[in-house]
Amino acid sequence: MARPLPDQPRVWISRPTYGDLIEPLYAHFAVEAESEEVAFSSAQLAAKLAPVDAAIIGMKEHVGAAEIAHAPRLRMLANLSVGYDNLDLEALTAAHIAASNTAGALDDSVADYTWALLLGAARRVGAAERWVRAGAWKKNAGFKAWLGADLHGRVLGILGMGRIGRAVARRAVGFGMPVLYHNRSPLPTAVEQACNARYVTKAELLRQADFLVLLVPLTVASRHAIGAAELAQMKPGAVLVNVARGGVVDDAALAQALTEGGIAAAALDVFEGEPAINPALLACENALLSPHIASASHDARRAMTALAVDNVMACFGHGPHAGKPPNILNPAVLSADTGSSHPPSKP
Repeated sequence: MARPLPDQPRVWISRPTYGDLIEPLYAHFAVEAESEEVAFSSAQLAAKLAPVDAAIIGMKEHVGAAEIAHAPRLRMLANLSVGYDNLDLEALTAAHIAASNTAGALDDSVADYTWALLLGAARRVGAAERWVRAGAWKKNAGFKAWLGADLHGRVLGILGMGRIGRAVARRAVGFGMPVLYHNRSPLPTAVEQACNARYVTKAELLRQADFLVLLVPLTVASRHAIGAAELAQMKPGAVLVNVARGGVVDDAALAQALTEGGIAAAALDVFEGEPAINPALLACENALLSPHIASASHDARRAMTALAVDNVMACFGHGPHAGKPPNILNPAVLSADTGSSHPPSKP
């Protein structure tokens, strides 16, 4: 990293990303970008944040009061994710540190992957692929072997009808699937009609959905939103898909339901305590598992990087959104003190 000018702000980027997209930062900041993936301890993360004015970080960097305690210059954290349960937003706001996410940059990519999981779980793609690789196809598969479930005409349920939920719902039209959803509150009628979706209570959603997709953020209220009691309300032939956050589902209860036939199958991109996975889930042949990669397309990851850079630039008065970062999670931080477009001085 080039030696910064005395008053030049510093930016740290916690993981390798796209050089062409972070290039605009170099005109205004001294930039330190990690060249390889590192699992930072809390102390290491605190040391990285201590001398910088802004940072672009990922979901594996958990930042709270301890990590920012010795970072007097820090004014901005740009999270390379839509979710931000890795950030203690209350602690950041109290310290006058702005935070942002990448909402809107990955909606369609995650929606596409959600359908990959839906289809894969319904038609037993994961188990069939393992069977083929194991050489078992040398035995002739019977006419009634490997039977799965069709999607067309079945009821798609969505718990959490935000941007991604709406993108998932729009794709259901091609499969002729009626869509039921539950949110904290119903969507405007015009939005429902555009998504061919109907609002129902959570209990109705659980009872009626043939395929249930989870797209709620992880909060205190949503932790274990799907547990043993909720799984017991679902159809025995239902398929559960979680592309939200680990912790929204009680993984132990899900493993039991899958083992005992409470539901037919599940497809999971997120897990409690990931990258560790409940061993009981690993043993379920009717569970399709993937390593938190719903946004892992070239276009989505580039868009996420560009948006994070834009948020940092804007927070310091540069770029196309100068003074008005498009994805600020705690906007009161920017309007504090004098209402300046720059992050306020810390008390």
